[in-house]
Amino acid sequence: MAKELRQQSGKVLIIDDEKVILDLTSIILKNRGYTVFTAVDAPSGFEIIEASQPELVLLDYMMPDIDGLTALKEIKKRFPETYVIMFTGKGSEEIAVELMKAGASDYILKPFNNQDLADRIENVLKIRGFEMKNRELLREKEMLLAEIEAWNLELEARVHEKSEALQKAQAEIVQSEKLATLGYLSAGMAHEIRNPLNSISLFVQLIKSGMDDPEKLEYVDKIVKEIDRIDGILRKLLDASKRPKFEIRDVLIHQVIDNTLEIFSPQIQLHKITVNRDYRNIPPAIKADPSELEQIFTNLFLNSINEMASEGTLGVFLDYDQKYITIRVSDTGTGIPAENVPYVFDPFFTTNSRGTGLGLSVVLRIVKNYKGKIEVEKSDATGTTFCVKLPL
Repeated sequence: MAKELRQQSGKVLIIDDEKVILDLTSIILKNRGYTVFTAVDAPSGFEIIEASQPELVLLDYMMPDIDGLTALKEIKKRFPETYVIMFTGKGSEEIAVELMKAGASDYILKPFNNQDLADRIENVLKIRGFEMKNRELLREKEMLLAEIEAWNLELEARVHEKSEALQKAQAEIVQSEKLATLGYLSAGMAHEIRNPLNSISLFVQLIKSGMDDPEKLEYVDKIVKEIDRIDGILRKLLDASKRPKFEIRDVLIHQVIDNTLEIFSPQIQLHKITVNRDYRNIPPAIKADPSELEQIFTNLFLNSINEMASEGTLGVFLDYDQKYITIRVSDTGTGIPAENVPYVFDPFFTTNSRGTGLGLSVVLRIVKNYKGKIEVEKSDATGTTFCVKLPL
């Protein structure tokens, strides 16, 4: 009884310059269900592979122009997913090794047995199927690993973002606690110090009224001046810790900035400072106390001017969006040392021997009263930039 043929599927290209081999092999493979293409030389075969992408090529070893070994190497280079079985009339071990090294999946000696040919083709196609599946799984694995890596990076970024937000929130809590403590202490200090201070001032005025010696009068005037200085420090302390009497009305920020800059025009001219106004968009009026907003810019401008000995640039940037008015005040000074940046808004912190360390505390208190934000946006050897955001 004739052996039943197993029906297969797939595309096979036969490249052989012998018509008898082409016809015979085509009949064998078509009877087993394969889609068969034929070519009499390697260049024609390359065109068919490119157009039809067969899974397997049966390639003759001995061919004119381009020999089988050269054609094999070209196929494996250009079409790596196309597998090759070599036909050869020379059965030496040396040729077999050479063909397998060049990428052949198998080789068949001529003349061949029909059933052996069919079995060899079936085995190579099975191996190809397994390898293609493995490649697909490997690609999926690489894609999955890439996705996992992307998720990890996104997760790290989110954790970093949350960590920064937490640190900012903790810093704001600490600042709020410092301001609250300052308010409690300053109220007590102002009461305890001002009472004896007023008495000292009164007695000094009495002494002065009955004094004729010019030298002693000069000493008394110095005492009065120092009393006034202490009283001024107490007022600043109270301003930094609690909100004094205020009056809310419609205020245009750019006008407050311009008015404050006008106040500083003598110092600006003296130090030969260039003022660079960058008003991108003029924001609408907001409800605020103009004197409080003026205090913000007075302290920021004063800090910037003190940082520039001469011929620097004071920059004022103004813009707004749907939520915030953004103001940046920058200078071209030497910058704040990195280790000092976290403490610049702390009460009494200053690197200026003539300063009280309360100016930026006042600014922080006012900005917070308006539910705004302030930060040192940049500080290095080229200068410092403070960024203030006030809600519309």
